[in-house]
Amino acid sequence: MTQTTQNTFRDPTTAYPQPEQPQQDQAAPGLAREMGPKPDHGEDTYVGYGRLTDRVAVVTGADSGIGRAAAIAYAREGADVVLSYLPSEEEDAQEVVRLVEAAGRRAVTVPGDLSQEAANTELVERAVAELGRIDVLTVVAGKQTAVDDIADLTTEQFDETFRTNVHALFWVTKAAVPHMEPGSSIITTSSVQAYQPSPNLLDYAPTKAAINAYTKALAGQLAPKGIRVNAVAPGPFWTPLQVSGGQPPEARPEFGAQTPLARAGQPAELAAAYVHLACPESSYTTGSTYSSTGGMPTP
Repeated sequence: MTQTTQNTFRDPTTAYPQPEQPQQDQAAPGLAREMGPKPDHGEDTYVGYGRLTDRVAVVTGADSGIGRAAAIAYAREGADVVLSYLPSEEEDAQEVVRLVEAAGRRAVTVPGDLSQEAANTELVERAVAELGRIDVLTVVAGKQTAVDDIADLTTEQFDETFRTNVHALFWVTKAAVPHMEPGSSIITTSSVQAYQPSPNLLDYAPTKAAINAYTKALAGQLAPKGIRVNAVAPGPFWTPLQVSGGQPPEARPEFGAQTPLARAGQPAELAAAYVHLACPESSYTTGSTYSSTGGMPTP
């Protein structure tokens, strides 16, 4: 089906490519530009309505996938965007820079490895130095590597997954909160894996459950300051994470087929959720988790 905007009326079961997907494999962390079909991040479909005019948004994992979709939407809603990504993802990140600037907004790039505390501090310092404050902090960056047997799951991988998915969340929010005013918003990224953990994601699934708990605890702590904290929990979404180790090769062609909608989600389908949680229209929402799972049940 041809799409014109994110508001186009369409059948969700056929709106995007259905399995089987072409077999493909990339070295982690992967690039969206090398995927087939390339994920839809809203490049040609997302239309903004000024809901974040002149806000400052920081997005981790902004080069591709859900982070890119959020960054594009924020810019088209009127925000300047600070883009965080790994140095190896520069090619994808520059595509996002062009899209943000085409929307008439500033794009500040801060490549770095958020599994290291110093990179999180640098990200916040650069955002404040370049744009003066942080109104929206969106944490999407994550590590996911499927391992079938606990005997093959190394301590190094287990530790790196937690450092990337959980430690980085703590480091970046701790650094950012002093630069956020009442009315600001923090949005984290959990997963259906927090509720329905896959056996081969023994390190990844617990990090997503931890993100849920961290989000709710931080929401309670920051509520008196007027800063809202919410999570988005995606199901199977078509991103470079999946084709660079997040799913085993044999599972990739049928990725997403297990959902009631019988396909993987596209990053563009989550953009509006991040916008909603970032802007004043959700001013009474904090400590919540928004699930977008293609029909897979969550509590």
